[in-house]
Amino acid sequence: MKPPFVHESADVSPDAKIGDGTSIWHLVQVREGAEIGEECVIGRAAYIGTGVKIGNRTKVQNLALVYEPAVLGNGVFIGPAVVLTNDVYPRSVDADMNLKGGDDWDAVGVTVGDGAAIGARSVVLAGTNVGEWALIGAGSTVIRDVPSYALVVGNPGVQKGWVGRTGKRMQPNGDGVFVCPDTGDRFTEADGELTRLG
Repeated sequence: MKPPFVHESADVSPDAKIGDGTSIWHLVQVREGAEIGEECVIGRAAYIGTGVKIGNRTKVQNLALVYEPAVLGNGVFIGPAVVLTNDVYPRSVDADMNLKGGDDWDAVGVTVGDGAAIGARSVVLAGTNVGEWALIGAGSTVIRDVPSYALVVGNPGVQKGWVGRTGKRMQPNGDGVFVCPDTGDRFTEADGELTRLG
């Protein structure tokens, strides 16, 4: 596999770990202690925060902001201008109007499971978990955990159904089983979660 490619205009900390085959494009900033896996693509002007962990074959599109301590699985898609936040109670100053520093708050990251996709210009609240293969529609504001395979859209984000690994919407086939139209994967639903059959 090829060594990583880092564009000359990117600002990548020497303390960051970049996997083979990964491309880091124009004006990207990768902070100290960040770990980016193999065969990833980090698009123009994206920001990868201190200690963020990104799995293999993940794409972070142009202008996306991934704040620490986010953890992204393998094969994740982060669309253009997506923001993964990290401050549950954002304030510039404390109660006495003193400027807050790094030690004055606790960063709480977003976790994104394998294969999940977050559409362009979406915002995900600090501490939220997005399950594997979930799909967040463009422009959504996600304020609560998202189950695996869930389709979530809107502001605030609301679940509108289930999607398979290719992103196509699944429908029940009449006996309570959801089937992916592309892969044929079959699932049952119970208590707001899908369980794969076979």
